[in-house]
Amino acid sequence: MAITIYDISQKAGVSTATVSRVLNGSDNVSPATRKKVTDIIEEYDYIPNAFARGMGLRSLRTVGLLCADSSDLYTSRAVYLLQQELQQNGYESLLCCTGFNQNVRKNYLNLILSKKVDSIILVGSHFIASTELENEYIKEAADQIPVMLLNASYNHPNVYSTLCDDYTSMYEAASSMLCSGIRDILYLYNSRSYSGLKKLNGFRKALTEHHIPDSMQHLLYYDKAPGNIEDIADFIREASDHGQPFQGIIASDDMLAVGGMKYAQQKRLRIPEDLSVIGYNNSILTACCTPALTSVDNCLEAITHQLIRTLLHVLAGEEMPQKVVFSGKLIERETTNFLKHN
Repeated sequence: MAITIYDISQKAGVSTATVSRVLNGSDNVSPATRKKVTDIIEEYDYIPNAFARGMGLRSLRTVGLLCADSSDLYTSRAVYLLQQELQQNGYESLLCCTGFNQNVRKNYLNLILSKKVDSIILVGSHFIASTELENEYIKEAADQIPVMLLNASYNHPNVYSTLCDDYTSMYEAASSMLCSGIRDILYLYNSRSYSGLKKLNGFRKALTEHHIPDSMQHLLYYDKAPGNIEDIADFIREASDHGQPFQGIIASDDMLAVGGMKYAQQKRLRIPEDLSVIGYNNSILTACCTPALTSVDNCLEAITHQLIRTLLHVLAGEEMPQKVVFSGKLIERETTNFLKHN
């Protein structure tokens, strides 16, 4: 098995950032430490792709971006913000849309690695799987270059996570609705990704704290493409016709929430008098519907800015936290009326 930068750091008794500084020719390393690291590099004939440019070749100043679905509102906005930040800092980007197939993801990641990029950014939490075997390709990539995760978390050397606390954000949104007196709430979601499960668990935690039993928890998984609002509304209507009534809808993204508003229109329900609705992501959709949609702001602009800041410092050989978490905030608009209750 080939030696990695982490093996070198362990053998030399220094941090990976120190090894990075040596490989990049930084002056910010003592002569004794530099010799210790270079002796190990020479002993094991270590010339990694990620740092070979720092030992004589120029960096291409290029970062690879991988996303599952660029048509998704959250993803497209994130990609735009990341590319803008990279360009402002003198970096170009290569974008691949992988879909959701595990093997296709691996192939695209290997393709990006072959382009000798300085780092890879995985946009969205779909890239983190539930088993270590499925995440092996991420670890292999991180053995070569820094891997940045946007809105997901994975603990491995040279993997840096920047994310919103979706669990707490959804918990607080659900608690606001419950505290307003609405107990019959439908939770509508369309993803079982890392982020999707955090939101779901946050919602359920709020119900548990308000002593609502499992039998009264309305969880509705929408397993189709979320782009058709009419289809979402029909899906909710079919479920409501065969189940218990509800007075509130909390959705895991704004598109699903707008579908909930369309359902209310079909049923001639008044919003928020008969049905309160909360979305998630605080996207452009919140202002494109009537009434304006209450939604959780997941700090996407701040998250993308922090991710690029972390990346630039890591590429400079500096120590950076491997995980930065932001707190979301419920932005109340016209689809809820919590202020008089809370």
